[in-house]
Amino acid sequence: MYLLGYDIGSSSIKAALVSIETGEKIAVVQSPAKEMDILSPKPGWAEQHPETWWSNVCIATKKLLDKSGAKPAEIKGIGIAYQMHGLVLVDQNKQVLRPSIIWCDGRAVDIGNRAFNEIGQEKCLSHLLNSPGNFTASRLKWVQQYEPEVYEKVHKFMLPGEYIAMKLTGEILTTPGGLSEGIFWDFKKNEVAGFLLDYFGFDRGILPDAVAAFSHQGKLTQDAAQDTGLLEGIPVSYRAGDQPNNALSLNVLNPGEVAATGGTSGVVYGVVDQPNFDQQSRVNGFVHVNHEAQSPRIGILLCINGAGIQYSWTRQQLTSGIETYENMEQQAASAPPGSDGLRILPFGNGAERMLGNIDIGSRINNLHFNRHTRAHFYRATLEGIAFSFVYGMEILKKMGLNVQIIRVGNDNLFQSPVFSNTISNLVGSRIEVVETTGAVGAAKAAGVATGIFNSVNEAVKGSSVLLAYEPFNRNGVYQDAYQAWENDLKKAI
Repeated sequence: MYLLGYDIGSSSIKAALVSIETGEKIAVVQSPAKEMDILSPKPGWAEQHPETWWSNVCIATKKLLDKSGAKPAEIKGIGIAYQMHGLVLVDQNKQVLRPSIIWCDGRAVDIGNRAFNEIGQEKCLSHLLNSPGNFTASRLKWVQQYEPEVYEKVHKFMLPGEYIAMKLTGEILTTPGGLSEGIFWDFKKNEVAGFLLDYFGFDRGILPDAVAAFSHQGKLTQDAAQDTGLLEGIPVSYRAGDQPNNALSLNVLNPGEVAATGGTSGVVYGVVDQPNFDQQSRVNGFVHVNHEAQSPRIGILLCINGAGIQYSWTRQQLTSGIETYENMEQQAASAPPGSDGLRILPFGNGAERMLGNIDIGSRINNLHFNRHTRAHFYRATLEGIAFSFVYGMEILKKMGLNVQIIRVGNDNLFQSPVFSNTISNLVGSRIEVVETTGAVGAAKAAGVATGIFNSVNEAVKGSSVLLAYEPFNRNGVYQDAYQAWENDLKKAI
């Protein structure tokens, strides 16, 4: 018997099967093989077609069944992780009204900033833990303001994972975690933030009903079963944003524990047991998967839009996508720490929250044609992304988070020793690479509400540490390189 997990990313859709008897991963696949397109009709905009996600969910599911040899009747639950903060709009017939405005889109920054000031910064931070900023609520207001003909047809708005759950079950639901990701959750009242809805002029009817992250959230419909190759009636029993889910996958559930990931974007995510916020709203607080009003678990999230996408852009533009990341890593390791003075700011994927929601673009500094090679460029790219993590972690440290040990999955930038050693040395942290992925974590989590596992801890225990990076002394060369990079950043902002 098996559990099925999906990870709905902006690059690809991953699907995983986990054995109920052993808790071990049986198979993981992704679709498409090449990264999905992000549409940018105007500078700073980022959109994707939700139908593309669903199409790749169906393809990935069939590939997974073929690869594993599992029978649809053997799958006893489905869990969903998904890219956070996106906006999907559907009409009464559950038809998509426009492309999804996804997480790295910057068009709603001014709307969110105005709401922050007009509602009141203290009220926003104490109740929402965030500025409305560049999140789902502000994006919905943008549609209401600039596309009224679309807004008039809106029956419900959803996050990307909620759209996939709707396609699977026909049910339109959300969770407290999902509402908090959209900045619709009042942490003081432990309910939907009515004052925010009133300020933006949103009818409460367009909000999906909320259920717990671990709960029965509908069953696979006949149409969905035909599209995916699965069996009608399989329960969907878990959903969470990709970063809370990544933390769950890494068994980061309790105060003081920290997870990180380096995908298209970069994230550091720490758990606290009381409302906590940054006065400048550079990092954000969300309902964690195991949050309860009587036992708060809040995830403090640092997000860097320009992370892995900078490295994939480098691979595509310098090698036409032919060079493997393994070969790029070998070349990067041949260049010295600091890349002989070549420095790259990786912020070319929209407005950056930790920089005050400004979009400075990616920048290449101090390039010398007679000295620098591809090896230097690859290393400078990895270092630039790593330096942006370090810059953000300093904010988390000032908020009181302990980042001495960071747990990461084995399917992202942390596979790179150049990248991981740079962070480990500058932050003074041990980095543990754990044998898991977001889709595997979502699959295991699906077994909680169905009663297969007695608790969340039981569901995710047992993942092994593949390797660990420890800080080591390199005569201050990492610190010197970081200081030069940070000086570049200060000039840019």
